[in-house]
Formats: sequence, structure tokens, C-alpha cells
Amino acid sequence: MHRLFVAIRPPAGIRTQLLSLMHGVSNARWQDEDQLHLTVRFIGEVDRHRAEDVAASLGSIHHAAFAIALAGIGRFDRRGNGALWAGLAPHGPLKSLHKKVDRACLNVGIAPDSRAYMPHITLARLNAASGPIDALIAASGGLTSDPFPVDAFCLYQSDLTPSGPIYTVIERFPLDPA
Repeated sequence: MHRLFVAIRPPAGIRTQLLSLMHGVSNARWQDEDQLHLTVRFIGEVDRHRAEDVAASLGSIHHAAFAIALAGIGRFDRRGNGALWAGLAPHGPLKSLHKKVDRACLNVGIAPDSRAYMPHITLARLNAASGPIDALIAASGGLTSDPFPVDAFCLYQSDLTPSGPIYTVIERFPLDPA
């Protein structure tokens, strides 16, 4: 079985900027540089044949390249667990790409994504033992960056290990020139 997701890898300068923020919250499980990505669509566990079908269907997507920028920091909270994230703007091109990826997945029999799409880059996983994040959000809540180009998206495989997930690019899909 293959655990798959579709994501955009931010450029090195953006990853460096995000890594510089990752401190000051005890018991947070910070993402490392290799784990920083913007999820477009989580697919989940599929067999090899379905994974090949997903890749073929994603290859048929046509979407213009676009630019986005970092825009703020926030927190998802789910029953004592959660995540600290960096936001992105504008949402329009990301939501459009998400819909096309969702449709491509539906075309190969994968159920549509039932959650509202909120573009973000996860910085840390939090649990009940994690320290307060208010100071980090206050200090970095106005996070911004220059716009950066998005000219491709990737199909990733996620291998869960005791020391954290390992993400491997399975295939890269270029976007159409803007």
C-alpha cells in the first residue's frame, strides 16, 4: 500500500524563513526542512495500481502557474491535538488547483475531499503537553514574504516511521506557463 498526497514544495528561501520561526514552544514536534510542503490534497492509502491511476489522472490537469506568498500564522486545534501553520495568499489559485486535483482523484474512484480546503504549511504538530504558542503567534503572526512562483505540484508518498514521516516525490507535474 502507498500513502499518498499531492503537494507544492515551497522554494528554499521560503523554507529557510519558516525554519527560522520554529522554536520557543516546548514539546512541539517541529517539521524539518524535508517535511515542509503545502498540501493540495491528501489521498491516503492506495494499492500500486490505484497509485498509478492517480498519477496518470493528475498528469491530465491543466492549470496556469501562479504566485503566492506567506500570510500569517495560525493554529488548528483538534481535541487537545493540533498544528501550528503558516498561511498563504491568495487562496484563489490554490483552491482552483485543489478542485482540479480532487476531480482527478474522483475520476479514478477516490472519494472527494470532505473537508473545507484551507491552504497552509504545517510548521509543528501540537498535543496537550505542548507549551503555549501565544508568544510565537504574537511575534510572528504578521508573517509575510515576497510572492514566490508555483510552477508545479507533486505526488508524494508518505512513509510513517518512529522518528516521523518521510516524504518522497513520486512524480512532478508542471503547471502551464502563466
